[in-house]
Formats: sequence, C-alpha cells, structure tokens
Amino acid sequence: MTVTDTSASTVTERTADKPLGHGPDAVRRPFRWPALLTDNGRGIAYGGDYNPDQWPEDVWDDDVRLMVKAGVNTVALAIFSWDRIQPTEDTWDFDWLDRIIDKLGRAGIAVDLASATAAAPLWLYEKHPEVLPIERNGDVVNAGSRQSWRPTSPVFREYALDLCRRLAEHYKDNPYVTAWHMNNEYGWNNRHDYSDDSLREFRRWCERKYGTIDALNEAWGTAFWSQHVNSFDEVLLPRHMGGDSMVNPGQMLDYERFGSDCLKEFYKAERDAIEAICPGKPFTTNFMVSTDQCCMDYADWSDDVDFVSNDHYFTAGRDHLDELACSDSLVSGFAQRRPWYLMEHSTSAVQWKPLNSRKRHGQLVRDALAHVALGSDAICFFQWRQSRSGAECFHSAMLPHAGEDSAVYREVCELGGMLRTLSDAGVQGSEVRRSRTAILFDADCEWMTRCETLPSMKLNHWHDVRDWYYAFLDAGVRADVVPLRADWSEYDTIVMPTMINLSEFACDRVRGYVRDGGRVVIGYATGLMDETFHTALGGYPGMLRDVAGVRAEEFNILGPVDGDPDTVGLSSGAIARLWANVVTSVADSAAVLATYEGADAEEWELDGVPALVRNAYGDGEAYYVGCDLDRKALGDFVRGYLAGAGAAEVAAADAAILHTVRETANVCFDFYLPRGKEDVTLESVPGDVIIAHRCEPNGNGGYTLHRNATLITRTTK
Repeated sequence: MTVTDTSASTVTERTADKPLGHGPDAVRRPFRWPALLTDNGRGIAYGGDYNPDQWPEDVWDDDVRLMVKAGVNTVALAIFSWDRIQPTEDTWDFDWLDRIIDKLGRAGIAVDLASATAAAPLWLYEKHPEVLPIERNGDVVNAGSRQSWRPTSPVFREYALDLCRRLAEHYKDNPYVTAWHMNNEYGWNNRHDYSDDSLREFRRWCERKYGTIDALNEAWGTAFWSQHVNSFDEVLLPRHMGGDSMVNPGQMLDYERFGSDCLKEFYKAERDAIEAICPGKPFTTNFMVSTDQCCMDYADWSDDVDFVSNDHYFTAGRDHLDELACSDSLVSGFAQRRPWYLMEHSTSAVQWKPLNSRKRHGQLVRDALAHVALGSDAICFFQWRQSRSGAECFHSAMLPHAGEDSAVYREVCELGGMLRTLSDAGVQGSEVRRSRTAILFDADCEWMTRCETLPSMKLNHWHDVRDWYYAFLDAGVRADVVPLRADWSEYDTIVMPTMINLSEFACDRVRGYVRDGGRVVIGYATGLMDETFHTALGGYPGMLRDVAGVRAEEFNILGPVDGDPDTVGLSSGAIARLWANVVTSVADSAAVLATYEGADAEEWELDGVPALVRNAYGDGEAYYVGCDLDRKALGDFVRGYLAGAGAAEVAAADAAILHTVRETANVCFDFYLPRGKEDVTLESVPGDVIIAHRCEPNGNGGYTLHRNATLITRTTK
C-alpha cells in the first residue's frame, strides 16, 4: 500500500501564539522549553518521576548508573517530598536533595524540580485541619492521600508559598535544575470543594464575573423554583440538597468554571512565588488529558504555562493507539502545535484501574514513539524505580521489581537509544503538520453534558469527540482535535460534536467561517442552549439553526424501554442510537441526505423524517447529523461526504495506518504506526529510514510493519 498524505500544508513563520483563556484580558506566556545538559541544551527529553527519598541512599548511585545506561537525560524530582524537605514546622532539610541533584547533574541528567506541594506533611493537617476539603454532602476529605487541601484555604496557601520561596532561594543558581514542575496533577483529589473557604471565594468569583446581582439572577434563571438571590452574600455552592434534588444547571456550570479557575490561581501563586526569585527557568504543571478525563479548562490553563505537559495512561484493547492519538491531538491543540511534554505514562500496567492490563508485543516503545509522532518532545514515565511499598507499588516503572535483568528495563534502554537517534536527526523542535479537519473541544460543553437535567444523561461531549476522531481514522484520514477558542479558520472542515452550550460569540465565529467557504458538521445535540444554559427558542438546534438549515421540535430519546424500539434505522443503512431529533422542516437551501425509515421509525412516528441534511450557507456548507450514529456509520459518513475526492479508493489501505508528519522549514519526518494486529505492507516510503521498530524491508523499497511497529523516515524538502 501507499499511504496518502491527507494533511494540510506546511510550516509558516511563527508569530506569537494567540491566548486560549476564557477571559477578555487573556494573555499567553511566551513558549519556553527546558534545556537538557547536553552541549547545546537540545534533544528529546527522556526519563521520569524519580523518588530517591523512598529508598536508602546507598541505592542512589546504582540508580544513576542505570539511568545513564538507559539514556535517561532528565528526571522530575521531589514531587511528593514536602515532609522530607520540612520534617516539622520549624525544621528544613535540603541536604539530601542537594546530594541527589548533584549526582544526577554530574551524570548529565537534568532536573525538573517540583514545588513539592501536591502532598502536604501530616503535621500540617494535624495543626490545621481547617485546610482539609469538604465533600458535597459535608464529609471531610481526610489526610493520608494526595491533595487533601483546599485551594481556597489562606492557611494552606501561606505554608505552600513559604515552601516555594525556600526552594527557589536554595536552587535559583543550581545549573542542574533546568525547569520547575508546579505541584502535580492539580485537581486530582480536590477538584470540587464545598468548604466555607470555597463558598467565600465562589461568591467573590461570581461578583467579578457578573458585576451585579441582577445579571447573576438572569444568567442562572433564578425565577425557577424561587431561587432569586438578593446579594452575592446569598450565593450558595451546589451542595447536597437531597437524594432526588436537581441542581440549578447555570449554577452548576459556574461552579465547574470556578473550580478550574481557583486551582489555576493557586498554581499561578506558586509559580509567581518561585519566578520572583528564579525567573530564568521555564514553568509547567502536568495536565490530565485522556479520553476518560479532562477535568480542567486546560485551554485556559495553557496560557499560563511556559510549555504544555500531560500525563497519559493507555486504554487497553482495540483502541489503545487510537485513544492515545486522540488525547495527544487535544494536548497538541492546547500547545497550539508547539512541542509538548509527556510528563507521565506507564511502561506497562498501572494499579488503579478496574482491569490493569500490561503492555506487550513492543507496546512500550510503540506508545512512546506514537507520542513523539503526535508532537511530544519529552518521553517520561511514572516512575524511574518501581516502589517497594505504598499505594503505587504495583504501578509499573522504568526499573521494575525484577531489576536490571528484566524485559521492561531492556526495552527502556532500547527506547533510550531510539530517542537519541531521533534527537540526532533533528526531530526535537519540529511541529506536527496540521490536518484538514478540526474536531472542536470545549471544557464548558464537556461539563455541561454531565448535567443531570438534560434530555439524556448519557451525553458525553469528549467521548463524541473521540468517536468522530476514530471515524476519521477508520476512513483513512486524520483529524486534529482543537479547542473551541483556538483559531480554526484555516481548516477545510470543522466538526462540532455534542457542543450543547455555545455562546453567541462562538456561533458568530462559525457563521463567519462557513460564510467564507468553510464546512461545518453540526452534531445532534449541538447548539441547544447558550453559555448560561438558556435554551435557544424557535426550534433546535437553536443557536445554529440558520447554519444547519433545519428546524427540529422534539428529541426522540432511545433506550432500553420495554415494548419500544431502542434504535431507529436510516435510509442510508445507518442505525440511530440514544437520540434522534424530530426535524419538522428544512430550508430551501438544504438537501436531505437520509431519513429515518423502517418499522422502528414508524413506531416512533419518525418514518420519512430528515436525519442527515446538507445546507448551503454563504460560500460554504453545513452538514447536520440529527442523531447519534455508531462508529461504523460515522466512518461511512466521513468517507461519503468529508474525506475528499478519491477517499473511498484509498480508505481501506490508509485506515490500517496512523500516519503523521512532523516538520521544520527544511525537513519532514513521517511516522507510520499500524492500528491493528495484522501486518501492514508499505509499497514505498519517502526519505531515509531512521527508525524501523518491528519492521522488515520487503526488498521492493517498501517495508512490512508488524503489530505495534513504528517506521520513521526523514526527508529533506
């Protein structure tokens, strides 16, 4: 097979990145990447979290020896070491940290030094139990795990910032510390806090956002259920109100926004405390983006880091590689296609999932190289040495319990050699080539689809983004996942899956994009309401009804109800699940592509009702997908309407391979990764092969790629 390049064109000169923050005064920090301790400071970073304080000091020299052998050139240090640095309120101990940083640095291993605030020492909780978060039902989140603290607690902030300043003073001139790692996975255990501290700050947040109490009452629709508030002092948190209660959805959405904002403000306070003393080194914090989580408004957060970092843990099974690529694509969107930093992933099994599958058949190397293919210039694991005790002792690591003589460590060394090869070839600093399609993601839409007062509680914006991403891969083309607030004007097509709440500003951007010749796909639950959870009147999809060229009056929710069909067929052969809109009229400019038909459609009084519609709008067009389609039907839709001329002929071949291109102004790097278990043969590949993992030349200028293979080539432009 010959893989078709379906991506858009190439590198242009970089201008300052546009802010992705949600506020009108958003400003984006300049991109700064941490240097390595190489001669020129460059290269793909390789390493992981290192916790030497979990081990006797006589182990440290062996750790450094084995790191050097594996090609490790960076570690994240002291992430959970607050109690070692400050054993009591009045004592401080940096000596042990000085010794290990010196050992690492002398071996050429750079240190990404943590602020160490993710897990506070128990003496702090004993003295100040008022810093502990409160659950929605009033229960206290007790100490003993990570992040058992309120981001709104002034007491905790005072202790945390004191630690930050002392670390900055002590290490500001240390040449081996090349970056600052703030906290760790903000929101992992304190994303929602219902304490009085949180209530106080939520009221202040609401006052800053709305200015007047009348504006808040209008936004929250407090005329319903006698919820009118007379002043910001009466604003409440959405605490537990009874087993059968329903939270005001406008209030709930603002509480989600507030939670992301207040944790970001805590991050910024830590960052600023260190930067005031040590301004010359870049700052980051590790996001948590995979298709089963994206808990913060990371588009907003991305403005305030110097380089975007992410922790990603694989999804076992058929979609292992596809899910990784989808998650990475969104991270690349937050980074605006600049290189980003994989702060954590696993060499094999974790210990915190219901089913903890191990990696096999070369997946350790394949996954790492896949992250590089999607734009990462750092490949780091949790963690270096597998813990002997504690909650994560069965979480895999670069150096497992079995030690140096183990398959995992040998593969870690193999990967280190490959990353050196890629560094020498010039991959570091190149950017992923943009595709032709942007699938839009927005934190507000993700939070809103969790609302329990929607027509269906099975909606999930992020999962629908994922399903569309898979559908494009199945059709033999690759899409990008792009934040709604980013610039997507250069894409040929944008897809809007389950973007249930949209501002008028966002809708005007869509109108202008389509009017100027763009193509938009509007999902079945997109544009139903504005950003305050006020439904758009006049028929669905109210916010974008003019662009879609349709008017629907009701939602037909499908599911396992005794005596009723739980699916509905379409004239195209597709099957609608979960949700089917009752479209009662289409614009004169619109063409119906498929209707509901069959016995099940008749039972639901949907026979002949439009399900898929194309509408001309300005110089562009809109496709309206009025029902929830499965992955196969979405793939057929992409092949039939979105993939471009000739797509049907190449799809069967191209769909077997995940193909990405990273490039500079002078060089292209092509990455080829088989998506399935079967061998894939490439008839020809451009350029010089620099990595052929689990690949064999076939004698005709091509390669056979085995399961979990990675083939990387370099071509001079």
